[in-house]
Amino acid sequence: MRRQLSTLCFGVGMSLVLMAAPGLCDTPSKDAQDLNLSPEIIKGSPVLQRWRRQVPNVLEDIKNDPSFPTKVRLGYSYFSSEQVFGVNVGVEDVFIGRTGLTLSGEYQTTFNGQREAYGADVHYYLRPLGSYINIAPVVGYRHLETNSYSTDGVNLGAKLLLVLSRGGAADISLTQSWVAPGTGEEVGLTMLSVGYAITRNLRISTDIQQQNAKQDKDTRLGVVLEWIP
Repeated sequence: MRRQLSTLCFGVGMSLVLMAAPGLCDTPSKDAQDLNLSPEIIKGSPVLQRWRRQVPNVLEDIKNDPSFPTKVRLGYSYFSSEQVFGVNVGVEDVFIGRTGLTLSGEYQTTFNGQREAYGADVHYYLRPLGSYINIAPVVGYRHLETNSYSTDGVNLGAKLLLVLSRGGAADISLTQSWVAPGTGEEVGLTMLSVGYAITRNLRISTDIQQQNAKQDKDTRLGVVLEWIP
């Protein structure tokens, strides 16, 4: 008698649970999977289309989605040794596919034409691109010309990147490299850059660059506008 009563109670309890939550036993319909959204909304949303094809690995995406953007740069510079002003233009971190490789290039000159520098570098970020702290070896070419000396050659060094806010909202970078290392024309370059966004696609950056050669030492101070494509 007790076993029959227990069975009856269990059956009644399960019936109440199924009545209260019928979705537990039903297979989700296509409309439920689509959140009952109209075809127009789904067609206009790449994110929804992607989720319909396959549920993404969000953590993996965050890990590998770059925390810093490509930037096109145009700035105003002051060179301390010659006490002259000039301009600098360039592009930074053009991504090569989904790898850790990026390309950067720049051109600097003074308004009086007494100083010129240009070059291009390849960076290979060793940590996942979504990291807030990253480091990259630097390999490239530089041409440097001042009143005191002129040199060009291979540019070798390393870059440390601290991402304070993802997507280019704020970051700090420190780059140390040597042009024509191991030769009598070797020049050391130290660059500290702090950038922060003022709109979604526009940033402002302040640069401090120290150029150390046997013939002379110089510091460049720059204020740069950066456009995020």
